[in-house]
Amino acid sequence: MGWRAEDIPSQDGRIALVTGANIGLGLETVRALAQRGATVLMACRSRRKAESARMGLIKEGLNDLDLLDLDLADLNSVATAAETVKSRYGQLDLLINNAGVMAPPRQTSAQGHELQFAVNHLGHMALTTQLLPLLEAQRGARVVTVTSGVQYFGQIRWDDPNWQESYNRYGAYSQSKLANVMFALELNARLVADESSVRSLAAHPGMAQTNLQPTAVLSGGSRTEAIVYQLMQPLFQSAAMGALPQLHAATAPTASGGEHYGPGQLGGMRGAPGRCRVAGAALDPDQRQRLWTMSEALINTSAARD
Repeated sequence: MGWRAEDIPSQDGRIALVTGANIGLGLETVRALAQRGATVLMACRSRRKAESARMGLIKEGLNDLDLLDLDLADLNSVATAAETVKSRYGQLDLLINNAGVMAPPRQTSAQGHELQFAVNHLGHMALTTQLLPLLEAQRGARVVTVTSGVQYFGQIRWDDPNWQESYNRYGAYSQSKLANVMFALELNARLVADESSVRSLAAHPGMAQTNLQPTAVLSGGSRTEAIVYQLMQPLFQSAAMGALPQLHAATAPTASGGEHYGPGQLGGMRGAPGRCRVAGAALDPDQRQRLWTMSEALINTSAARD
């Protein structure tokens, strides 16, 4: 049968922050952690949608839920959210970098970065580094960054990470998902080198039914893309199943830093979570360090400009 949400150890006394918590994988992650006793901070861009999701969970009997305003497309919002967590709780045990955008027409963040790179990677990197002091103070703290199977097709456009030239929706998405797993592994390597007790892992949901796919199809306006999406429907598993790899990475006693989890069947598309391969670029320390340095410069330059 494989690992299930029921196998999550007790999370009593632990505080978890989940980005993109009001829908899809994020909502299922919040539900599973709260059911096991965690206090969960639901970090969302829309306060209205977040409150609606929270009320739905409260009706299920889950009460240790708090809302955190967070717009990952604005590094000022990221900084404010991190300070709110520090002042309101002074504790953090789990950080699950789950939120994401997929294949929109080219848009830019508040600081002028390509939206997918900004939200999926830069915003999460900034949030993680600003919350690390809280995580460092907790025993067994973990960071889980959610990537995708498209990491295997991604390339970092070192000279044009913001896709100012020849923008391709899915190329930019693949770059951001490759960046996610590169960040997760490089973060863990740095934590180990610093003799930190915090561990960083990556996870991907496989073919999970969320709002990302229909939103991407709608924004693309392509009839062919819509037909392909419909033909692929039988392959999709539920959001609850798709959330299992990130829940496993976050809570399973057997999961270790630097590991990458995804569905264990049909080539990583469906099924219970298991260890899965990592994109070649993410295994290259030089490329990981190069991405870290570039991303850190983009974040710091944006902060200085603001």
